[in-house]
Amino acid sequence: MFLSDLSVKRPVFAAVIALLLVAFGAVAFDRLPLRQYPDIDPPVVSIETLYPGASANIVETRVTELIEERISGVEGISFIESKSEDGESNVKIEFKVGRDVDAAANDIRDRVSGILDDLPDEADPPEIQKVDADRQVIMWLNLASPDMTVPELTDYAKRYLVDRFSVLDGVARVRVGGQQVYAMRIWLDRKAMAARGLTANDVENALRAENVELPAGSIESRDQLFTVRVERSFTSADEFAAMVLRRGNDGYLVRLGDIARVEKGTQEDRSFFRGNTVPMVGIGIVKQSTANTIAVARAAKAEAARINAAGLPDGMTIEQSYDTSIFIEGAIKEVYKTLFVAMVLVILVILIFLGSFRATLVPAVAVPVSIIATFIVLYALGFSVNLLTLLALVLAIGLVVDDAIVVLENIVRRIRDHNETPLVAAYYGTRQVGFAVIATTVVLISVFIPITFLEGDVGRLFSEFALTMAAAVAFSSVVALSLSPMIASKVLKQSAKPSLAQRTVDGAFDVMRRGYVATLKFALRARFLVVLIFLGLVAGAAWLFEKLPTEYAPTEDRGAFFVMVQGAEGATYSYMKEYMDEIERRLVPYTETGEFQRLLVRAPRTFSNYETFNTGIIIILLDDWTKRRSAFAYMQEVREKLADLPGVRAFPIMRQGFRRSIQKPLKVTIGGGTWEELAEWRDILVKELEANNPGLVGLDWDYKETQPQLRVEINYNRAAELGVTVSNIGRTLQTMLGSRRVTTFIDQGEEYDVILEGERDKQRTPASLQNIYVRSARSDALIPLSNFVTVREEAGSTSLNRYNRIRAITLEANLAPGVALGDALAHVEKLAREKLPPSAIIDYKGQSLDFKNTGQSILFVFLLGIVVVFLVLAAQFESWIHPLVIMFTVPLAVGGALLGLWLTDNTLNIYSQIGLIMLVGLAAKNGILIVEFVNQLRDRGQPFDDALLEASSVRLRPIIMTGITTAAGSIPLILSFGAGAETRFVIGVVVASGVTAATFLTLYLVPVAYSLLARNTGSPGDVTRQLEAEETRTGKTSSAPLAAPAE
Repeated sequence: MFLSDLSVKRPVFAAVIALLLVAFGAVAFDRLPLRQYPDIDPPVVSIETLYPGASANIVETRVTELIEERISGVEGISFIESKSEDGESNVKIEFKVGRDVDAAANDIRDRVSGILDDLPDEADPPEIQKVDADRQVIMWLNLASPDMTVPELTDYAKRYLVDRFSVLDGVARVRVGGQQVYAMRIWLDRKAMAARGLTANDVENALRAENVELPAGSIESRDQLFTVRVERSFTSADEFAAMVLRRGNDGYLVRLGDIARVEKGTQEDRSFFRGNTVPMVGIGIVKQSTANTIAVARAAKAEAARINAAGLPDGMTIEQSYDTSIFIEGAIKEVYKTLFVAMVLVILVILIFLGSFRATLVPAVAVPVSIIATFIVLYALGFSVNLLTLLALVLAIGLVVDDAIVVLENIVRRIRDHNETPLVAAYYGTRQVGFAVIATTVVLISVFIPITFLEGDVGRLFSEFALTMAAAVAFSSVVALSLSPMIASKVLKQSAKPSLAQRTVDGAFDVMRRGYVATLKFALRARFLVVLIFLGLVAGAAWLFEKLPTEYAPTEDRGAFFVMVQGAEGATYSYMKEYMDEIERRLVPYTETGEFQRLLVRAPRTFSNYETFNTGIIIILLDDWTKRRSAFAYMQEVREKLADLPGVRAFPIMRQGFRRSIQKPLKVTIGGGTWEELAEWRDILVKELEANNPGLVGLDWDYKETQPQLRVEINYNRAAELGVTVSNIGRTLQTMLGSRRVTTFIDQGEEYDVILEGERDKQRTPASLQNIYVRSARSDALIPLSNFVTVREEAGSTSLNRYNRIRAITLEANLAPGVALGDALAHVEKLAREKLPPSAIIDYKGQSLDFKNTGQSILFVFLLGIVVVFLVLAAQFESWIHPLVIMFTVPLAVGGALLGLWLTDNTLNIYSQIGLIMLVGLAAKNGILIVEFVNQLRDRGQPFDDALLEASSVRLRPIIMTGITTAAGSIPLILSFGAGAETRFVIGVVVASGVTAATFLTLYLVPVAYSLLARNTGSPGDVTRQLEAEETRTGKTSSAPLAAPAE
C-alpha cells in the first residue's frame, strides 16, 4: 500500500497529515451552526384573512375558495390546507423541501394581490407570512408588573417591546398572549337610538365623516410655505361622547353620549394569560418556517437581557418562561456527553483486549483524529452540528477504531509470531491487511450513500447522518493506513517477555481460539445443520419483523407538555373561564412542590379571531430531567385529575420533534363529498372505532355541527316594499351583534380602533334581534327588523376545513401507551375500506402523513443498500460467490437487532430502520476479514480446508475486538438519560444487539458458507496470473512492447 509504505518511511509526513486534519476540523467545527435537526423544515407560507362577523360558510365561499383557486398554480406546492372559521380564513401552503421560502412567499403575494378587489369590503387585507398558521410559539417571555393592569402591560409591550423582538433574524411574528389592546368602545343603546330616530348605520356614517384628519392644501407667503392640516378633534372618550350625530326637530343637538356608552376600553376583554396564577402578558416568539430554533431563541433571550439591563418601569420584569430550545440544547449536551463516554469506553475495551498501554495508543489516537476531521466534510457540504450528525459520530466511534485495530492486531501478531522488528512488522503488516481495510471502508460507505437517495423530510434528515458516518469511516481508513502504522513502528517494542496483562489476555484468547477451532471443525462437518439453524434464524427474524409495532418516531419526554381544553360548541368566555380556573386550581400544587416549574394558562387559544371562546390551553414546564419522574407519568396523572370535569374535555399532549406544532399523532382526513355526506361518513367511522377501539385516546374531529346558530331569514318582498336593502340589514346586525371597526383615534402617538357594538347585556336572547331598527331608503322612517325578519334556531359548524382544495373532515386521536401509530392507521384504513363508499378519499396529515411517506422509501433504501454492498464486494473480490458468502451475515445482524427491539419493547421507526440499514455494512465487515484472508492463504498454495481454518482462527481476535468496540460505542446510547434519551436508546439497542449477533454468528456461518459455495472459486489475482503464465508460454513478457502492425 502506497500510503502505509510512505507513512512508515516518512513518519513526520504522516504526523503532519493527522495534525492538518485536526486543525482544519477544529476550525470547521467552530463555524458550523448548531440546530436540533438538519434543515428539513419545508417552506410554509400562510395567508390569514379576518372577516369579522361573517359565518364560516360565508368565509369559505367568499374568501377561502377565492384564495385557493388563485394560488393553486404556484410552482412547487406540496399541499394546500385551509380552515374557514367564523370571522377568519386561514390558508396554509406547504412547498417542497428545497424551494426558497422568500421566492415562494413573493409568488403567493403576487397571486393574492390580484384578487383583493374580489374580497368583501368588510374583510381585512390578507396577511401573508413565511410561517405555518398552526406553528406554535417556540418561546414565551412573561411581562408582569404589580402596578399595571393587563391593558397597560399590553400597551407597553406593543409600543416598546414587540418591534424589538420582531426585527430579530429568523422571527416571523411576535404574539402577545392574553393581550387586551386599547380601543374606543362605543356601546350602542338600541332604545335610545330609536327614541332619537337613529340607526347603527347613522352612527357609523357620522363617525366616518367627523373623525377624520385631512390635508387641506398649503399657504405660501413671500418667504415661507405653510402646510394646512385639519386636525382630529376626537382623542378621548369625552370628546367622542360630545360628537354631534344630528340636529333634532326641536333644535336639540343629538350627541353620541346620548345614545351610547363611550369608554376607552379594549378591543376584546374576554381573554386572559396567567403564569403561576399571576395575571400577565406573554410575548411569544414564532420563528420563520425554515429558521433555526436555537439561534432564534438565543437572540430573543439576549434581547430580553438587554431590555432588562436598560431598565423597565418600576416593578415590571421580563421573565423567561416556556422555551423549546432548552430541550434541544439539553439533548445536544447529552449527546456530547455520550460522545466522550463512548470514546473513553472504546479505548478502555481496547486496553483490556490488548493488555498494553503502548499498543492501545495506536487505535486510541485514531478516534479523535477521525472524529474531528469529519467536521471538515460537514462544513464543506453546508451541514450543521445537530442531534443526528452527533449521533452519527457516537456510532462512528466504534467503527473508526476498527480499521486501526485490524492494522494493529496484524502488526502485533507479526512481531510476536514472526519475531519481526516493529518497523518491519508495521511496513509489511499494514500491507497485508491494506486491502481488507479499504474493502471494509468502501463497503460501509456504500451502505450509507444510498440513504442520501431518500426523498422528502426523511431523506434530508438522514442524508446528513449517513454522510457524517461515511466521512468518519473514510477518515478512519486514511488514519489507519497512515498514522496508525507510523505510531506502531515507533511505540511498539520487540519485547521477549510480555507483561502480565499481555500474557493474561493472550492466554485467554488462546483458550478461546482453541475452543473456537474445535467447534468450527464440528460446524464444518455438520454444515447442513448450520444451514438449517441459519434458515430458522432468518424465519425468526421475518416473524419478528411482522410482529414489531411500527411508528414514525419514538415519543420523547421534551420537558414540557400541553393540556388542550375544549368546551362545548358555543360555550361563552365566562363559562370557559370558570373551568380554566378550576383546572389551574387542581394543578397549582405541582408548582408548589417544584415538579412543575411554570404553569401557564391562556384562554381562548386563538390569538386573533375572537369569535369563538370554547377553547383554552395550559402549558406545563417541568423540572430538569434528573430531578423528576417521566413527563408521561405526569401526563397520565393530569388526565386522571381532569377526567371528572363535566363541561369540558381536557387532554394532555406532548409536542414532538418533527412537525413541531401541537397536534395528535393520528390524523386521518375524509374528503370527496358534500358536508352532509362527509358528516355521515365520519359518523360511520367513529361508530366503528368506538365499537372496536385499537387504542385511540381522545378521538376528535374538526367538523362539529353543534354550534348553536340563529339563521336570519329575510322576507325579501316585504323588505323591498318598505325600502330596506339586505346589505343595510346585514351591516346593522354586524354592528349591533358582532362589532365593527369604523375609524381610529390617536393617543400618545399610537393609533387605536374605534369600535361600535350593541350593549351586550341587552341582547342575551334570540328575541333581541326583533327590536333592532333600520332606516327605510324610501320613507326615511325607522322600521323594526321584526317586520320582515324571522329567526330560526339551528346548529352548524364554526370551522370548515379543506385539504388540497377538497372539503375534508379530519379525525385525530392520541395513542394509548404501547399502541403504535402504524397499527392504529392500519386499523382505521381497514374500517374505511370496508365501511365507506369508494367515492370517499382517505388522506393523512402531520405525523401520520410522514409515517406513510417514509415506510416504503426506507424499505427501498434498505434493499438498495444490500444490492450496492453486494456489487461493491463483487468488484473487490472479482467474484459473485464471495460477496454472497459475506452477505449471509446481514439477515443475522438484522435478526439480532429485531430481537433487541422486541425484548426492550421498542418499535420499528425511522431511527431503528436507519440502524438496520447501518447493520448491512457492519455485518459484512467481519465476513470480509475472513474471506479476504482465506483468499490470501489459498494464493500462497495452502489447501482449501487448512486455509479456511487458519484464516478463521487468525481473524478471531480482530473480529471479536472490532465487534465489541462497535457494540461498546453504542452502550452509552442505551444507558443515557435526560433530553432525547428515547431516540438514542432505540438506535443504541439496534446497533448493540445487531452487531453482537452478527459478530458471534459470522464466526461460524461465513466459514461454513465459504466451504459450501466457494470451494471451486479463485481469487482476484487469478486472471492476472493466468495472463502472465500464458505470456510466458508464448515467449513474451508482460513488459514487452506491442509489435508494430505489418505494413
